[in-house]
Amino acid sequence: MRPEILNPLFKQVSSLEGIGPKLEKALTRLFRGSEQAEAATLRDLLFHRPHSIIDRRRQPGIANAPEGVIVTLKVRVDRHQPPPRGNTRVPYRVFVHDETGELALVFFRAHGNWLDRMLPVGETRHVSGRVEWFNGRPTMIHPDHIVDEAEFAAMPLVEPVYPNTSGMAQKSLQKAIRSAVEQLPDLPEWIDPALREREGWPDFRQAVERLHEPRDALDLEPSAPHRRRLAFDEFLSGQIALALMRERMRKAGGRKRESSGKMEAAILNSFAYPLTAGQSQAIADIKADQAKPERMLRLLQGDVGSGKTIVALMAAANAIEAGSQAAIMAPTEILARQHFASIAPLAEAAGIRCAILTGRERGKAREAILSGLNSGDIDLLVGTHALFQGPVSFKDLGLAVIDEQHRFGVHQRLALGDKSPHADVLVMTATPIPRTLVMTWYGDMEVSKLTEKPAGRREIATSALPLDRLDELIARIGKAIAEGQKVYWVCPLVEDSEEVDATSAEERHAALARVFGNNAGLVHGRMRAEEKDAAMLAFRDGGIRILVATTVIEVGVDVPDATIIVIENAERFGLAQMHQLRGRVGRSDRQSHCILLYKSPLGVIATERLKTMRETNDGFLIAEKDLKLRGEGEILGTRQSGAPGFNLASAEHHGDVLEMARDAARLAIHRNPDLSGPGGEALRNMLYLFGQDQAVRLLRSG
Repeated sequence: MRPEILNPLFKQVSSLEGIGPKLEKALTRLFRGSEQAEAATLRDLLFHRPHSIIDRRRQPGIANAPEGVIVTLKVRVDRHQPPPRGNTRVPYRVFVHDETGELALVFFRAHGNWLDRMLPVGETRHVSGRVEWFNGRPTMIHPDHIVDEAEFAAMPLVEPVYPNTSGMAQKSLQKAIRSAVEQLPDLPEWIDPALREREGWPDFRQAVERLHEPRDALDLEPSAPHRRRLAFDEFLSGQIALALMRERMRKAGGRKRESSGKMEAAILNSFAYPLTAGQSQAIADIKADQAKPERMLRLLQGDVGSGKTIVALMAAANAIEAGSQAAIMAPTEILARQHFASIAPLAEAAGIRCAILTGRERGKAREAILSGLNSGDIDLLVGTHALFQGPVSFKDLGLAVIDEQHRFGVHQRLALGDKSPHADVLVMTATPIPRTLVMTWYGDMEVSKLTEKPAGRREIATSALPLDRLDELIARIGKAIAEGQKVYWVCPLVEDSEEVDATSAEERHAALARVFGNNAGLVHGRMRAEEKDAAMLAFRDGGIRILVATTVIEVGVDVPDATIIVIENAERFGLAQMHQLRGRVGRSDRQSHCILLYKSPLGVIATERLKTMRETNDGFLIAEKDLKLRGEGEILGTRQSGAPGFNLASAEHHGDVLEMARDAARLAIHRNPDLSGPGGEALRNMLYLFGQDQAVRLLRSG
């Protein structure tokens, strides 16, 4: 039950004066990404951060108004110049002056009557807007404000400007946010008084008020005390949720799972490569966790091609030999089938009974697998995340391995806990994640890292090439194919788009097919699963030599003899994504190449990205660089994929605040695990306020 004190903030925005169905839809689209989503609330307005300010203190006079800058001018109205009758393309001009010079106010498709009322000839008005200079003459197109002396005296001199959406006027948004702030109740403080005093932070209400009533540009800076306070609150809510998750996992109790190591030895005998030091250490960490009576909750971070799958299989073998079952879950069917293909022969050598379950297994085949899991006749199940939706039940699941966890959020972790309350959990991600994001997203887990590539793998040579040298590149690709090499060619779009100036996969495939005939294949996300798999198999088996694709190949396809990857319109990709794509090659002892094909001219950030890609193959270094260039939003994929999107906190600016929040969360749960009493009540308010309802659910379920 949500605390009553917070109820005003969870009212729908339509409860505010002036917000009808149309504006409610616009606000829901702004905050939720879709008008069909759950309606926006006052809480959404409260946490909507301004990106800039209008500073009306800048009143330089007409002659001194800088180009392109918003200024406020006190002017006298001289004359109106309406457009010729019937010609709506010519703007309506109103000429005004002050003691320094003359200015034209320009209005397109304006109503003359309205302008006569707003700007009567001979009267004084204050106008605010951006001044543009043409041929030495200043103009202001559609001023933001036109007010008389009395109204100007009542206007704020500094006004916040918010990210917005179509159908919502900035003034309406500002008014709605002011109304939401007025309804913010005085909440009991949840931050330790000594910490607040040391940091010089305001209370929560003061911090929110300052957020929406900035006094100058410095108030928008991440380092402003009220911003740091609110960042701490947002981080603290997440860290407490993770701490409660960890506590629940611990309380649920695991089981000791120890084995003789016979199955592991059989797998290693059949495995073609020696383990790296990182792999051996990760396996030792996992076995030590499995030997404890508590549940394991461990993150295995390894760059593309660092050999995570064999580590997962060794962990599964340990659990299976100890008498339990294991499951390996992948985010896509393609990746699940690939895991199964590489795991099945090794599992068979160790006497492990293995099966695969995806959306494609239907009818009697599916029933037989479900029955085998229930009876314990299947030891190891490989499948998609759909494994944990619906009627799948294990006889005794001892280990769940989740691949690519940034698509597997806290809600799914809870579902997994409900499905098998004693299973150990190993999460694998091929996205190298900066330390601050590991803390925000995986703070409930121990971490193992694989930093080396397996023996025999070579560094991928990366080069950047402008699109106007395309013919040269195609000739080079032709030679490589003649030598028996295979090539990925990645495009940002499936089909041509009027909005985006980039080559689509369909267009590039058609062009390459004209040169290379049936040697060029195509795969993208809109194709049916069977079509995608057929194209991938043809590429793997050599039926086609060039695979034109979208980022659908980013996760998982394993074709060891593919040695070239071309990333077209590379300037449109983020660093982490380019690095993931590059990892599709370099999977054998042959020299591999990544060609970044870009469209000139390049922006500053795109130039920096391509430079970083050329200089390093180190995924962890790339992840840190990506965080600096783009922020946390895209490191873990979009918010829709379950990544932690922050409104008030910023992983790149508030790393030290995150450390404080983690320490405070651990201390709070250690001192008061049930969050009881007045201090616990204050923290519960905070959890609800920052959308961590699932954490309160954990408390209620004990």
